[in-house]
Amino acid sequence: MLRLRDYQRASLDALSAAWARGGADAAAPGHLIVLPTGAGKALVIAALARETLAENPLARVAIVTHSRELVAQNFSELTRAWPEAPAGIFSAGLGRREAGAQVLVCGIQSVADRLDAVGPRDLVIVDEAHLIPRAADTRYGRFLAGLRARTPGLRVAGFTATPYRLDSGRLDDGAHRLFSGIAYEADTFTLIRRGFLAPLVSKATLTQLDVSGVGRRGGDYIPGELEAAVNRDWITRAAVAELAEYGRSRRAWLAFCAGLAHADAVRDAVRAEGYACESVSGETPRRERDRIVAAFRAGQIRCLTSVGVLGTGFNVPEVDLVALLRPTRSTGLYVQQVGRALRCAPDKADALILDYAGLVRMHGPVDAVTVRSATQGLGGAGASRAKPCPGCGALIALNASTCEACWTEPEGDAEAPHEAAADDALAILSADPGSPDPGPDPEPAGPAPGAASPDAPWHPVTALTLEPAPDGLDLVLGWRDGATEAAWRVRLRPEGRGYEREKAVSWWRGLGGGRDAPMSTAGFLEGADALSRPAAIRIRPGRLSDQIACRTADGRTLGDVRRLSGHAA
Repeated sequence: MLRLRDYQRASLDALSAAWARGGADAAAPGHLIVLPTGAGKALVIAALARETLAENPLARVAIVTHSRELVAQNFSELTRAWPEAPAGIFSAGLGRREAGAQVLVCGIQSVADRLDAVGPRDLVIVDEAHLIPRAADTRYGRFLAGLRARTPGLRVAGFTATPYRLDSGRLDDGAHRLFSGIAYEADTFTLIRRGFLAPLVSKATLTQLDVSGVGRRGGDYIPGELEAAVNRDWITRAAVAELAEYGRSRRAWLAFCAGLAHADAVRDAVRAEGYACESVSGETPRRERDRIVAAFRAGQIRCLTSVGVLGTGFNVPEVDLVALLRPTRSTGLYVQQVGRALRCAPDKADALILDYAGLVRMHGPVDAVTVRSATQGLGGAGASRAKPCPGCGALIALNASTCEACWTEPEGDAEAPHEAAADDALAILSADPGSPDPGPDPEPAGPAPGAASPDAPWHPVTALTLEPAPDGLDLVLGWRDGATEAAWRVRLRPEGRGYEREKAVSWWRGLGGGRDAPMSTAGFLEGADALSRPAAIRIRPGRLSDQIACRTADGRTLGDVRRLSGHAA
């Protein structure tokens, strides 16, 4: 039996429960598992394949992805975790076509039009599922449709860290979707706090790339115009000077660039600072790229500059510095690039993110990005998703009620922020998972000084209960305003889709229910005794809904201020 972490086990249990409910339809037979980069996705895939064969020894499984590097990586991880696996590879790029293998690890380019060779399959596992185009007539679409014709009961599981696309939104929405829902989503911040992922830190850079005049096409910046705007010698030299200064004591740097010429320019500037550096792109010959990556992994090269590659499927845990030199409106690309630094490695205390491109401000802290936040802004004007703290100038989540760096509550009448400098902390994470508890609020039940407007005071919470409701359940928070007793109800829908489910899970976790929220309303009610009553609640009336914040007895806010449906009892 493969040894899985609790969240890895929970992901497979949730997938089994989704299949048992029979929620997938003919047009979208698959379910998604969302795991951050570095969370052990390959091990979960291996366990899923093994458990499928344990349940049905005659089952045939296909693990399919988009590149030869990922095919080789998945096969290596599979056979390392499960040495006796009846596995083979079907990949023209690797020169292997072992179509008869019971567990076939394959590249979509090699198998999409070779269904007769691949034969019937009972389970298809799609790695890096966010790379599947939305259009029906694609390699993935033809491949899955052909296999469903051979095996009507075909099951499909998609794995990704980013279940959305810039051009078409959520992977489980739309007419040509291949997935009917997200069975399980792990939380980046929780995995960092528990030591499964490396902490991320960030520094404000004195150099910032200006893309105000760059046009957009397909939702993102036009590549040629983008590179022309950012690939300027003086900007590159200034950015790399900062990079070299910050990276002096760090082992492995990645710099994501805006084009081939830009990547080469950054490479040359890093070399001029005295560090070994190579450039890698889709045009780099295969053997040369393998050689460069191997040297980088061995510590012989300090920095890699990249354009169009290394954003997915690049597994070098030692990466401890990422320079974001490519402005992008794609939240998925942002998360994937930052994710290269999330893996843990010996002697790696954390990873530094240098954001020259303003991506934290645009997309928000990487652990606060959700399917909803990522898809809300697709194709839109791109309102800022982070804001400066009025106390220290650090960037924090747009809906954050407290700055973890200085413990200021931004919505109050705070003093003017001080000047941001190159060593100010940026919130690449919504909160510091390693920061000490700042201690109790002197008056946890009352408003923080200068933080709450007069019409939104903190009220002491006197009770917390969960009650059944026709379409979910009501979380009832009792509170006292002087001599007046009142209650506030928040409608939670644990069995809902999208934001409804996310809201229920966020309250469950925030009130101490644990990482793995129950999948059903009944499970929420059964586990109600595990929830902790907050010390105080603040309600701010809104035009469409109300903003609610809860505060624990030690003065910390339970999650961010969230817009929730509710009504006074």
